[in-house]
Amino acid sequence: MTKVLLARVFKLFRVLGALGLVGGVTFLYTRGVSVNNVTVALTFLLVVLVVATRWGLLEALAASVAGMLCFNYFFLPPIGTLTIADPQNWAALFAFVVTALIASELSARAQKQAAQSTRRQRELERLYTLSRNLLLLDSRGPLAQQIAHQVAQVFELPGVAFFDRLSDRIHRAGPHDIPVEDSKLRDAALQGTVFHDAAARTTVMPINLGGPPIGSLGVQGTSISEAALQSIASLTAITLERAHVQDVATRAEAARQSDELKSTLLDALAHEFKTPLTPIKAAVTSMLSDGCSSPTHQELLHIINEETDRLNTMLTEAIQMSRIEAGQVQLRRSPQSMSSLVRAQLERLAESLEGRNVAVEVPENLPRVSADPEFIGIVIWQLLNNAMRYTPPGSPLTLRAHMEGSEVVVSLADRGPGISEPEQQRIFEKFYRGKAHRDRIPGTGVGLTIAQEIVRAHHGRIWVESQPGKGAKFSFSVPCAPKESSA
Repeated sequence: MTKVLLARVFKLFRVLGALGLVGGVTFLYTRGVSVNNVTVALTFLLVVLVVATRWGLLEALAASVAGMLCFNYFFLPPIGTLTIADPQNWAALFAFVVTALIASELSARAQKQAAQSTRRQRELERLYTLSRNLLLLDSRGPLAQQIAHQVAQVFELPGVAFFDRLSDRIHRAGPHDIPVEDSKLRDAALQGTVFHDAAARTTVMPINLGGPPIGSLGVQGTSISEAALQSIASLTAITLERAHVQDVATRAEAARQSDELKSTLLDALAHEFKTPLTPIKAAVTSMLSDGCSSPTHQELLHIINEETDRLNTMLTEAIQMSRIEAGQVQLRRSPQSMSSLVRAQLERLAESLEGRNVAVEVPENLPRVSADPEFIGIVIWQLLNNAMRYTPPGSPLTLRAHMEGSEVVVSLADRGPGISEPEQQRIFEKFYRGKAHRDRIPGTGVGLTIAQEIVRAHHGRIWVESQPGKGAKFSFSVPCAPKESSA
């Protein structure tokens, strides 16, 4: 009410000022300077133009009427009366009024455009300040509360409310509590709609960044344009998204460092455990070869020998897995003969495969593959070792290799119990072991995971085909060496 009253008082003073200007011109020409009527009329028109340009329509109309009356009374015959004898004097009055209307309209447009330009410039400056302040927010504090405070402070708003959908919390800022219900803020975020309350001078709008709303922002005040509100919402969304990305990156880096530390420790422990296993294995092998112990002792020595091999295998897998997870696997790829790689692993497992019928169908004339012989040997060894553990003793195995496109595909088929469809989807997961065998057959559940990571590092594929009761066939592919594939 006080602002409205002051505006009316100022307008009254401007009207009186316009009348004073007309009176001053009249006094000047009637008491001082002697000029003709044309000059007087042009002077009154000039006064009307100045008043219209500076103050507006009402003041210009007051100056027009006053100028017409003074011009008629003091300068047009019969002087001293308001009678208009000459019809041309009506034209003068009309000219005053039209001039006032046109000039005031043009002035109002110019003033409005100037005010809008100033307002846009001020909003741009505030948006820049807001964007800078949002970049400097303290990530350790409540981000949503800081955003609401910055919006209220930078744009000098009486009240701001910010609803963070992720935490389901509403944060308010500003010198006054914004008259917006919590349900309106939540509805704007859930439905993506905008609410306007002209009586309370409040606006509630959703905050999103090309996807579902992540919150809503409520502001009180009419000093912000719709475009500025949209910009504030976009800056808020960008700030929240940036904070989310940074949080994810920080967690990922912490997880990576944790995995690296875990892998390093596991690698170190595995090596420490393997150190005493070597002399134990050597001593047991020597005692078994002497054959001087009693049958009972011989049986115990066989058990020690088998368990030593099992523990050695587990530690080897732990070392391999830790290196893979730590990203320390560096392939030394070169053209290799798949038949030689398969033959080397069969010789390595000759003692374990004794008594099994292993059909090997790996042609010698297969194209060479681009592979690291050590790591591809680990893959073949893992598949053979896996087949021996999960199939009955003496059960036959079939090891094949053939050309398929620009790859060589190696497959190992067994006649074991097979693998169900749900377990086939998870069998390459780390530490996963089949439900039917996890209690009967020892193992760590990382052998197939190691094989999968090695094959992927070679840009190949690994998969399983099986039906319960009909055995399983594990296959993997390795790209041919460049010269071989181009030939």
